[in-house]
Amino acid sequence: MKLTRNEKRKKRHLRVRKKVKGSSERPRLCIFRSHKHIYASLINDDVIPNKVITTVSSLSSEFKKLASDRSINGGNLKGAELVGRLLAEKAKSFGIERVVFDRGGYKYTGRVKVLAESARKGGLKF
Repeated sequence: MKLTRNEKRKKRHLRVRKKVKGSSERPRLCIFRSHKHIYASLINDDVIPNKVITTVSSLSSEFKKLASDRSINGGNLKGAELVGRLLAEKAKSFGIERVVFDRGGYKYTGRVKVLAESARKGGLKF
């Protein structure tokens, strides 16, 4: 039986998750992208069940305030850059400077790469 594209991504994500683990000192920066939107979360894996510290997405109110221009949305690079910058600001407000990066089984190109680089520019270290 042939696996679909999403099933292959989920298998890659599980393979990465065996090695990547977030803690209270270094939470896991997890990314999910769909065709129209992009989501980034900081997760503490030490607590059972895993605790989501904060989340920023292209659907959040902070994003919509800053992305009043129609050319910025979750499906393009400008939107991913804005989500990464907002996540770095939120993480600093929680006192988080170091994170572990979980790309979610996606290739490190395009929106995933831009989000990671903008989070780095915002002050996160990973």
